[in-house]
Amino acid sequence: MATQTAQQAQAGSHLLPEDRAALLRAMLLMRGLEERAMSLYRQGKVPGSFYDGYGQEAVSAGAAFAMAPADRLCVLHRDLAAHVIRGVPPARILAQYLGRATGVTRGRDGNVHFGDRHLGCVGMVSMLPDMMLVATGMAMAFKLRGERRCAITWFGDGSTSRGDFHEAMNWAGVQKLPVVFVLENNQYAYSTPLDKQFAVDPGERAAAYGFSGVTVDGNDAEAMFEATRAARERAISGQGPTLIEAVTMRMHGHAAHDDMKYVPKEQVEEWRKRDPIDRQEARVTGAGGAVEAIRESVRAEIDAAAEEALAAPMPDPAGAAEGVFGVGEAEPLGDGLAPWSGFATGAPEGVS
Repeated sequence: MATQTAQQAQAGSHLLPEDRAALLRAMLLMRGLEERAMSLYRQGKVPGSFYDGYGQEAVSAGAAFAMAPADRLCVLHRDLAAHVIRGVPPARILAQYLGRATGVTRGRDGNVHFGDRHLGCVGMVSMLPDMMLVATGMAMAFKLRGERRCAITWFGDGSTSRGDFHEAMNWAGVQKLPVVFVLENNQYAYSTPLDKQFAVDPGERAAAYGFSGVTVDGNDAEAMFEATRAARERAISGQGPTLIEAVTMRMHGHAAHDDMKYVPKEQVEEWRKRDPIDRQEARVTGAGGAVEAIRESVRAEIDAAAEEALAAPMPDPAGAAEGVFGVGEAEPLGDGLAPWSGFATGAPEGVS
């Protein structure tokens, strides 16, 4: 298994200064939106529980930034930056949390089980890693149709203990499918630490299924981008899947109801020094970027989004059964935004 350091990733970087600023903005939006949603949850305005990805923003931001418009994403519940990058408006995300009619699921779920099909994102289900099978199926369709595009999915370290992880890995390897598997190794499967989960690092298992595995600093957005960009290029050129193990830390409890007492305080403090946003801010500042202006813009956008979402209507109960069953011809998934400058210049092979 190869290990990619942040220094190696930056040395071969394909990112322009505006790309670095865009990555920072996506991570700031993710953290800010989740902090606002947590505040609304504590006010009793967000139904159910609440799950966030504080400290893990680089995993989804870096990986999603490497995906082309026609690629397809199965996004996990701690990967909000992927939705932001693909183009889901912040007001629509907060409306989703609030269970409002203007949310992605139109009030049918007030939580993280959403994906904007018009932007090429598939809504997730709670049981992980079920979405590995969905991404593998989409990749199989791309291969059968001869399309040069890629599917990607995220999942946690605890997912590697389930059978569907192995089924997806095996089929993707046998068929050499254009899929990228992003393993978010955030140290705990709810309250179970790594040494109680497996005897062999899951990133090393890719070789057993006949394809590449790389370990990346999951708190480095640019390292995540570079690893995913390379994996995508391998995928669309017929070289098969890649497993990317993103090593990170879940800085909050499994959900809002979890006080995380099972995690040693010194472990949390050590990872706090590796904050992914701090790291990206330093890069943007070093390149002459205006970090405070980006922060102020994000704050204003979140304030406006919260105002819009709170003013949105609740769903009409009479329409609860709409969309439950498929009627007529299925509408294909749409394409999402792909803000990386490399897509604008036409540099990545296989991107129209």
